Amino acid sequence: MNASHPAARAARTAAALDAEFGQDRPRIVVLCGSTRFYDQFQEANYRLTMAGKIVLSVGFYPHAKAEHGHGEGVGHGSVEKVALDELHKRKIDLADEVHVLNVGGYIGVSTRSEINYAEAAGKPITYLESR
Repeated sequence: MNASHPAARAARTAAALDAEFGQDRPRIVVLCGSTRFYDQFQEANYRLTMAGKIVLSVGFYPHAKAEHGHGEGVGHGSVEKVALDELHKRKIDLADEVHVLNVGGYIGVSTRSEINYAEAAGKPITYLESR
């Protein structure tokens, strides 16, 4: 297996975290989903944090309503979009598990790519709504 393959990267990352913090460290979960679901990201972050998990999430909500401090008026070019998608895959590398916010069953292109990446890395995946 190639050293940059998601599964190889996941194994190295998990081993490094366990070596540094021990195997009884809190589980790390990364949230994936459309950034239009700002409220659901916040609710899942709260719920999982209160359950004792370390939560990794998106840092920018380009599709959220303007009331949340981001919005569709805040644009980013395709180079930025690619960089943000790659950054989120590095969060998947760090995570022990992936939680997909598939509100109303919606899974967009970026989220589908993240799910495929997580599957290739052998990460457990859960969904907000059953599929």
